Amino acid sequence: MIDLQTPDGIEDRHAEPKRLHAYANLLSLLVLGALMVTAMTGWLAGDRTTPRRVEAPAATMTASIPDRLRNGEFFEMRLTITATRDIADATIAVPPALWRDMTINAMVPAASEEAYKDGAYRFHYGALKAGETLEIKIDGQINPPLTIGTAGEVALYDGDTRILALPVRIAVLP
Repeated sequence: MIDLQTPDGIEDRHAEPKRLHAYANLLSLLVLGALMVTAMTGWLAGDRTTPRRVEAPAATMTASIPDRLRNGEFFEMRLTITATRDIADATIAVPPALWRDMTINAMVPAASEEAYKDGAYRFHYGALKAGETLEIKIDGQINPPLTIGTAGEVALYDGDTRILALPVRIAVLP
């Protein structure tokens, strides 16, 4: 018969099951629970985006752009443009300051022409007849250098004629 010896320093009490207080205390569970509830409210970013709408005589634009994001987070912007009169060249203008330290991964549908003019990136989508709708989906990511946030405006042009603009402010949390 083999006599099993315990290693030096190990006693029978070490092999006995422990009660809850040995693994976690109430304070740590409360802190963890509070963090989880706070995260689920969206207060720390990641909450639902409330669409904003701008109207002008020539068109309306509804934009779903996040108000609050976390550094490194992927996000989605949606722009829906409905022409109320014919537009010869629907063009979206975005200032570089709004997208600085962001990576724009995709823009669907792709613009027929892209340019930089009068201090803004311009994305040309061609003609829209009265009543037609153009929906643009933009996917991006916040880069690490972007802290605190960014601001600018997304504008709609008919060629070089400004139709409307939507001010945008995105808070960026660490």
